[in-house]
Order: sequence, then C-alpha cells, then structure tokens
Amino acid sequence: MFNLEKENIDTRYLLLLISIAYLFSIAIRMIWVYQFNDYDAFKWQNQLMINTNDGYIWGTSVLNELGTEFENNPRVVDMYKYGAVFFTYLAVKILPFSLDTIMLYMPAVISSLVVVPIILIARLYKLTLWGFFAALIGSIAWSYYNRTMIGYYDTDMFSAMAPMFILYFLMRTIENESLPNALFSALSILIYPFLYDAGLSIVYAIGLIYMVYMVTFHKKDEFTYQSIILIAIALMGIPWFVKLALILGLYFLFTSNSFAIKQLIIASVGVVVVFLISGNVVSILWAKIAVYTIRGSESEGLKFFQVAQTVREAGTIPFSTMANRISGSSLGVIVSLIGYVLLVIKYRPFILALPLIGIGVFSLWGGLRFTVYAVPVAAMSSVFLFYTIANFSQKNIIRYPLIITLTIAMLYPNIMHIVGYKVPTVFNKAEVEILDKLKTIATPKDYTLTWWDYGYPIWYYSNTNTLIDGGKHSQDNFIISQILNSDSPRQSANLSRLAVETYVNSEYKIVANEIFKNKTPQQIDPNIMLDELRLDDYSLPAKTRDVFIYLPNRMLDIFPTVTLFSNLDLVSGEKWKRPFYYKSNQFQDSKDSINLGNNIKIIKAKGQIQIGMQSIGINNFVTTVYDNNKILRKQVQKLNPNGNINVIFMKNYNQFLVLDNKMYNSLFIQMFVLENYDKSLFEPVILEPLAKVYRLKI
Repeated sequence: MFNLEKENIDTRYLLLLISIAYLFSIAIRMIWVYQFNDYDAFKWQNQLMINTNDGYIWGTSVLNELGTEFENNPRVVDMYKYGAVFFTYLAVKILPFSLDTIMLYMPAVISSLVVVPIILIARLYKLTLWGFFAALIGSIAWSYYNRTMIGYYDTDMFSAMAPMFILYFLMRTIENESLPNALFSALSILIYPFLYDAGLSIVYAIGLIYMVYMVTFHKKDEFTYQSIILIAIALMGIPWFVKLALILGLYFLFTSNSFAIKQLIIASVGVVVVFLISGNVVSILWAKIAVYTIRGSESEGLKFFQVAQTVREAGTIPFSTMANRISGSSLGVIVSLIGYVLLVIKYRPFILALPLIGIGVFSLWGGLRFTVYAVPVAAMSSVFLFYTIANFSQKNIIRYPLIITLTIAMLYPNIMHIVGYKVPTVFNKAEVEILDKLKTIATPKDYTLTWWDYGYPIWYYSNTNTLIDGGKHSQDNFIISQILNSDSPRQSANLSRLAVETYVNSEYKIVANEIFKNKTPQQIDPNIMLDELRLDDYSLPAKTRDVFIYLPNRMLDIFPTVTLFSNLDLVSGEKWKRPFYYKSNQFQDSKDSINLGNNIKIIKAKGQIQIGMQSIGINNFVTTVYDNNKILRKQVQKLNPNGNINVIFMKNYNQFLVLDNKMYNSLFIQMFVLENYDKSLFEPVILEPLAKVYRLKI
C-alpha cells in the first residue's frame, strides 16, 4: 500500500505545474473582483478598496515612507521591520500601479506562492503530481482564502506560505544532508520575523522538532550538529544582522574545516541554550496559548475589560467550524488527519509539520485565526490519502482519474464557499468621502476619537491620529468607551481633551495608566476622577491640537460591545447591569402594534413596549428624518416621563432603536442619532447620514 509509484517529471514540467497551480490560485481569488467590480460604492478613485481594517496600518506606513504626512503619528511602522510595508513600497516604486491597486492585489500575488513549497516538498519524494493536486487545494482552502483573498491586505499573506518554505528547506536538509541546504533553512528562518512575526512560536516549534529529529535519527553524523548550530542561531532572539554574520561565518567555517563530533555536540548544546534563553521560547509559547485561552479582566491594578473577551477570532469554535476552515468540510478534515498519520508513517520527516497541524487543531480552543496554518499540510495529507487509496490499483488509467476525482471533491466545498463569500470593503465610497473631507479640515497633528475598529482607515483617509486602533486597544478602550457612553457632555469633552494631551505629553504612553496612575503607589480611584470631569471648572492641560469625535452609523451595530469596556467598576472589576439596547431593521407594522422581532413589540394605543412578557411605558418616542437638504428633523413625543425605555424610529434608515435611559442619554446616541450637542463644547463639522464629525471646542 505504501510503495507509491514514483513520478519522473522533469524541471520543465515542474515549472509548468507550479505555474498552473499559481494561476489557478490567482484566478479563484479574482471571483471577488468579478462580483464587485461594477459596484461603485466599493470603489475609491476608480479602484476597489480593501476589505480588512488592518490593511490600512500597512498602507499608512507606506504613505509615510513615500512622504512625511504621518510624522505626528507614533503608530506607523518602519518598512525595514515589516515585510508587508517593504514589499509594498518597493512595488509602488517599481510598478506602474497606484498604492491602492497594489494593496488590493498583493495578498493574492504573495499568498499564492504557497503552491511552490507544497509542490517542492512532494518532489522530494518523487511525487510531484501529489504536490500539484495538494497545491490546488491548499492555495484556496477556506481559511487560507479568507485571510489572503484579494483585498485582504495584511501580513496574513505570509502566514502559511513562509512556514511552508521553512518546512521545505528543513525537510530537504533531512533528506539530502548538505550544508547548502542547512544554510537555506537557516536563512528562511532568519527572514521569517520580517514577514510574519505573529507566527514565530510555530517556527520555534518546527525548529525544535528538527533538532530532536536529527539527534534521534542521525546523532552520529557530523552534519547533524552543524545544521543544528546554524538553525539555532537563526532562531535566536538577537539582531538579524548579527545572526546573518554568524550563520555565514560558521557556514564557511564548516565547509572548509572538519571538527570532532564531541566538539560539535558541545557547541550545538551551547548554541541551543542561547537560543532558548535569548528567544524567550517558553514564555512566548505560553503567552501565545494564554492570550487566546485565558480571558477576563486584569488581575493587578485597575480591572479593565479585555478585548479577547469580545474578539470572535479569539473564542472557542466547534469542530465543524474548525473542519470547514482547514479542509472545507468535516469529512475533509478527517481525511486530512488520517492522511497526515499515514504521511508520517511513510515519510518520517513530515513530523516537522506537526506544529502546523497541531495549531490548526488548537483553534478549537484558541479561535479561528489558528486554522490558517494547518491548511497547506492538511491539503498534502488529504491528497496523500487519495494516493494511498488509489495505489490499490496498479493501473494509471484507474489511479489518476480516482485521485483527480477525489481532489475535485475536496476542492468543491472550498470553491462554493469562495463564490458565496461576498465580503464588503471596510468602508464604502460615501464614508471615505467623509474622511477625505475631514482631511481638508484637520491637520496631521490632530486627533480623531472613535472606536478602535475604525482607527487605521481614519489614519489612511483623513491623515489624523487616534488613541486606539486595531493594534492598540488595551486599557485605553475604557477612555473611548466612556467618552461615547457618558450622559454628561462636559465629562466627555473634558476626558477627550485630557486624554489626547496626556497621550502626546507622555510620549504616547497608555492614557488610562497615566491619568489614573495605574499600578503605582499613587493610583487614584477612577470613579472619583470621572465625577470631577463632569465639572465645568475642571483643570485641563493646554490645548495644542484639535480633537474630533467621529461617530459612524456602522457603530450602531457594535455599540453594545463598545459599552462593555466602560460598564464596570475599574477598582473592583465588578460589571454593572448591562444597559438595554436593541436595534431592529426588520419589523412588521400593523394597526395596533409594531413587531420589532425577538419578542419585542410596540403597543401603539397604550404608548407601551412589550419586551417578552413585560409591558413597559415608553419615555420618549422619537422619529428622525432627513429633509431634501440633508437636514435632520426630529419629532419627539414624551409619553411617560418616568419610563426607562425610549424608542427611536430612524425613518431614512428604516430601523428602530429601543434603548434604556442610560443608552438614550449617551453621547453617541444624542450626537449621532439625534444631533443633540452642547454648543459650548462641540462644533459639528460634518453631518452626514453615514457619519458625523464634531470638533471639540475646549
């Protein structure tokens, strides 16, 4: 069963197979472009926009390298530290395309390179067609596609491709023991953090398994310890140029000199110890596990609500979800896991891929994001099982049609997913027009306060700065949540000014820690300070820049989540009663009532709202509508002044909001939905149905 017939495919046909697999991966990703290319709302400057928020940090950083517009933004990154920025900058300089176009298509161009190591690994065992069929699946399987599709401009484009190249070079080193192979392995590991530092723990694990493998099965070979030394240096947590110099120096030393095994063993042990210490390996591996499995408030100092409690990617997932993400179906992942076991039995070096498969299974506890790493190896494993099954027949006329049929069966659910995966762009054209207008009003040193989801796009399109963003959303989420949820315009205004000036004056430290003196002997009670911020005479730092409040319509969908971050006592960590908030876009209006869904119904004659079995008097019933000049008109009916429930019918949006008094009186609802604002504290600069921007006057 395991004596698979070798495939004699020369280099010319190898390159052809790689090209076909690569173009297949690109072509499948073009489906999304085909679906939305005529949809003008998803375009800016005649180009489709990207569909991941995180892409805008890299785009902004490229803009910063191309000019000096973002010199006041401390969060833009150096292109010599992040491959996504470096290669994008290079592409903009070399190619005749705009930055927006390169950002859109680069994920497909880079991520599709995963077909190369998949095919080359299979070629190590003279089964090139196995690699070809696996590359078709691995390049477009569910999770890998989701995170590398056209428009998903993020470092995820390197997430599985780069580890597969490392895996290839290490397996080639095992199969063909030579110092050049060990050198390429070390160099591929060396460059990895530049491409995708988030997956460093996986590379550590692969490297350690390689070392154990070589010592276990090749412990008497001089080459074993030479290769371990080179690879351990590549894994060290020291500057890359030092590692490069050491790797090249030792490579030439090993090629020109012979050393006693005992000397090499001692040297390799020493180098591995340095790697384990300098790389902080145990801590990093544990931190990666803990951050996605341990969720809650902080244990020391003030008790802030943690983002991991709300991020979907960081939550546990059912087996079916894990299976779909890795292989396209539950049956598919079972086939892959069985295939991987057979693969390790037949070709022992595939044990090096265990961290990639293992992290995919870990996604059951760690969340969706971990499934992507397992996709290429799972694809190889499934096709290997197909080869094993087909090998029961010795006739190629039966074997290859069977393998092709089973491969198509694996491809089908993944392609169907891609056809149905109609992801919108981060913002639509009208929303970007608002930010583009803000760019003409603000200066590059000004700040725009809003929820972290919108941070990076705000940098890119408005050239202003934010307090929180997609990569900086820890304690300062409390600050923004409090500003948006406060029922005191004075408190929101004072906190906005205090937060921005403190952030700048502290050289961009975490604001909440600074103003509350968190985890210091001088730590203050935030509740007392928040009460003081309600006072008109609160002493604020001197104004050095403008502060804008950005309130988008799309925040209505996540406002209950935004509220969680300030709806607690920071001293004790006790969560307060969750305020009532319900949004309905689908309702049925009858003569006597309006059914809002989820057992919520407005009883017209009584001026009451029925929530489940409870009937409650409505305090305010508000109808909002825009006139022909885009001026908001409001009709407010005061039905029950003692009631704790308010209803807002946003006529142009065709939606109802049902809110308790806390939510109704929050800054976000008052200033976005109702356009009620304190004229002594705020000045509206942009009032559009999709977003409203106010300038702080103090």
